[in-house]
Amino acid sequence: MGETSGESLREVAEDLNALATGLLRYLLSDRQNVNLTTASALSRLEQEGPIRLTALAAAEGLAQPSTTALVQRLEEQGLASRVTHPQDGRVRLVAITDAGRALLAQRRHAQCARTAVLMTALSEQDMRALGDAMRTALPIVRRMIQAARRSGDPGDGPPS
Repeated sequence: MGETSGESLREVAEDLNALATGLLRYLLSDRQNVNLTTASALSRLEQEGPIRLTALAAAEGLAQPSTTALVQRLEEQGLASRVTHPQDGRVRLVAITDAGRALLAQRRHAQCARTAVLMTALSEQDMRALGDAMRTALPIVRRMIQAARRSGDPGDGPPS
C-alpha cells in the first residue's frame, strides 16, 4: 500500500471513528436507567443465545467476578436467567429473558427516535445524501466487522 493509500486509509479510519464515537456518545447520554455494560451484555445474550458466564466475561472484556455480579443484577431485575446446558446438565448458561429483550427493544426504539430528532435539522438534499451514504457504508462496515470476528478479533466490546 502506497503512502497516498495509507494516508487515505488513516483518514477514512479517523472519520469513521469520529462518526461512531460522536453518535454513540450522543445516544448513550440518555442512558434510560441502563448503563453501557448492562446493555452490551444483554445485547450479546440476545444475539448469541445462552452462553457460559466465562464466555460472556471474555467477550465483554470483564473480569469473571464482575460478570458474576452483573449477571446476578440482571437476574434480580428479571432481565436474564440461568438455564441448563442442553447437552450437559451440569453446566449453567446465562440467557436473556423476554423482559431483557423488551428492554433492549425499548432502548433501540428510543435511540432511533433521538437520531430521528437530530435528522429533522437536515435539508431534504442532506437527508438524501445521508440515506445514500448509509445504504453504501452499512453493508461495508458489517463485512469489515464479520471479517474481524472470523480472524479472531471480537472487536465488539464496550467502546474505549
